[in-house]
Amino acid sequence: MKEVRQISDAEWRVMQVIWDKSPITANEVVDKLKNNTHWKPKTIKTLIRRLVEKKALGFNKEGKAYLYYPLVSENESIRVESEAFLKKVFNGSLNLMLANFINEQRLSEEEIEELRRIIDGRE
Repeated sequence: MKEVRQISDAEWRVMQVIWDKSPITANEVVDKLKNNTHWKPKTIKTLIRRLVEKKALGFNKEGKAYLYYPLVSENESIRVESEAFLKKVFNGSLNLMLANFINEQRLSEEEIEELRRIIDGRE
């Protein structure tokens, strides 16, 4: 899988459908998104085209249909989006982000223990 450039929130919604089921036609993506978005089919197809241009999606033509599939993994996309968020909001500081979330959120004892296990596992 290739590394993906940052994608928009709307493009992310399209990618989630394609990560879940691929290969998939544009009309199938439209069917999956039309019930939980107010997007017109043309909008969804434009998002698919942009994702192809960004090399996040590939396609094969079978008869008259184009079947789309991801060229980037969901995990790699999450990594790219997480890094962009960290840089944008916390100036790249993981410590600042974690401190902010820990100070602003009520963590259960189980969540605190899970964080400790994660940190201990990195050493």
